[in-house]
Amino acid sequence: MNYLSEMLGIPVIDSTGEKIGVVNDMGIATGEVFPHVTSLAFQGPGKTPFMISWRKYVESVDNDAVRLAVPATDIRFSYLQPDEVLLARDILNKQIVDTQGLKVVRVNDIKLSSSGENQLRLLGADVGARGLLRAVHPMVERAAAAVCKAVGKPLAEDIIAWSYMDLLERSTQQIKLSVSHKTLGELHPADIADIIEQLDPRLRSQVFAQLDTAQAAEAITELDDDELMTEMLEGLSDRDASSMLAMMDPDDAAALIEELDYEKAEKLLRLMGVKEEKAIRKLLGFEEDTAGRIMTSEFVALPSTATVGDAIDAIRKLDEDFESVYYVYTTDPAGVLTGVLSLRTLIVAEHDTRLRDLAYKDVVWVAPDLDQEQVTQEMTKYDLVAIPVCDENRHILGIVTFDDAMDVIAEEHQEDLQIAGLSSGESGSGESVHTFTWFAQRQYWIVVWAIAACAIGAIAVEPQGTAQAITAQGLSTLMPIAIMPVVLLAAMRMTAFVKNSFLEYDEREDEAKPYLGFFIKSTFIGVVLAAVVYLCGELMATTIFAAAQPWVVPTFLACFQGAAAVIAATYASAVIYFAVLVRGEERDNVASGTSLTFAAVLLAALAYTVVGSIPLL
Repeated sequence: MNYLSEMLGIPVIDSTGEKIGVVNDMGIATGEVFPHVTSLAFQGPGKTPFMISWRKYVESVDNDAVRLAVPATDIRFSYLQPDEVLLARDILNKQIVDTQGLKVVRVNDIKLSSSGENQLRLLGADVGARGLLRAVHPMVERAAAAVCKAVGKPLAEDIIAWSYMDLLERSTQQIKLSVSHKTLGELHPADIADIIEQLDPRLRSQVFAQLDTAQAAEAITELDDDELMTEMLEGLSDRDASSMLAMMDPDDAAALIEELDYEKAEKLLRLMGVKEEKAIRKLLGFEEDTAGRIMTSEFVALPSTATVGDAIDAIRKLDEDFESVYYVYTTDPAGVLTGVLSLRTLIVAEHDTRLRDLAYKDVVWVAPDLDQEQVTQEMTKYDLVAIPVCDENRHILGIVTFDDAMDVIAEEHQEDLQIAGLSSGESGSGESVHTFTWFAQRQYWIVVWAIAACAIGAIAVEPQGTAQAITAQGLSTLMPIAIMPVVLLAAMRMTAFVKNSFLEYDEREDEAKPYLGFFIKSTFIGVVLAAVVYLCGELMATTIFAAAQPWVVPTFLACFQGAAAVIAATYASAVIYFAVLVRGEERDNVASGTSLTFAAVLLAALAYTVVGSIPLL
């Protein structure tokens, strides 16, 4: 007896041989690495539920039945203890956290191990396909395993050991899962965020509530979805939410508060301490997507006359949750930035050395209104892990750190992928890993072509006519249908040209948008491509169809003329798609590259359906 699914429903027989019910669950005490089964839950006559102690009453267990050591009249029923969980009720078909694989999985079955005639231990959860098939019926699982083995790809078990499982629907603050267990709260905040993002919406708040305020503050900043961050924050009480925001880095807290409605944001800010509220309000005063918005006000700056020992003492006195210190900045008596020192320089220097004698004077800094993408370019150019943000008088307002720069780079990368019509889940070759997703994103033009072909056929069909006329009609209908893919593929290449041009476009506020130049360039490309298509049609008409019936050549050439006209018009309209991307970026709402491509293909199909049907009418 290796799995819970195989035990559920087997008879429970007392010492006299009488069947008193069927197994419907088993309880375990959670304090062991591989817990013993401690309770047996069974369904008696009239579907009445009972629970008894496994250790006291179970004599043996096998594939056929659970046999008790006493007659039914001597059984004393018990209740589930605080440190116990029921396998079928609390774990089977539930989501759990795999704290080793750092992912959320669903339990399809539970693997057990027998030790002696009457002892069972829980080994772990089966989260793979075998467990799912076994839950349907053991014969289904065995048949699928045999087929997979025959084709050389064995159907392996996917077992998560109990010591790496974390329950989600019972508080881990009340249940000790195992003596060596790594619980959810002990994971890295980024891993906790990944797990929360994988959960069903109904469980997210429940899991988030298991974290203490410091853990929650770190985990929520790692979430990628702004709406999910807001959802987690609004699930807390105002005081808890305010305390959590106060523990966060000011720039992270400001970014999160910005997602809330005005009244909620003001209430949370007023509940904070004066220092934290002031730091966050200062950042909220800067424009979105600028250096001022992503900087942190936590940095170390000392007078240039201070010593190395003074700098080290200042760093030692910082709070534990202070933003990571990468550099120490020096200022003159007026507070003007004069230099910067790395931590390495401080460590190797003598303690009585003046900072002005060690500091690098040619400090790279940025203005608070500089675009955040340009800030990351400056940091990349000079290999900086932090860059100071200064006002026009070079007074330090804050610093942008490496982790904030990485977030900006990741955000810009996602936008570029969206414009290109890709997603982060696609392979390096630019094609989606999943076949159906790949088809939907790349080859949907085939579906458009099929629909447009049906439309052309419907326009050209005549209800009556001779056999010869019907045959000629069918051949003439096939011509525009066969040529249409050239038009659709040209439309796809046009949008690829637009997307590449936009990604290479370096916008400058003081320069006019290059719409006229782009229109001339794209139109020229369209005319050249249209001419090539038309010349190919002429060549085929004069060679392949030279000896054909008189109506064939004019019809064939008319289809190619229509295709050339639609291609030229499509490329002439490229400037519209380019303008959509530029305007979208200005409004921080960039259109998806896939949606633009689909729109271009659909419009080209509609135009060609009209133009290509004219010779058939």
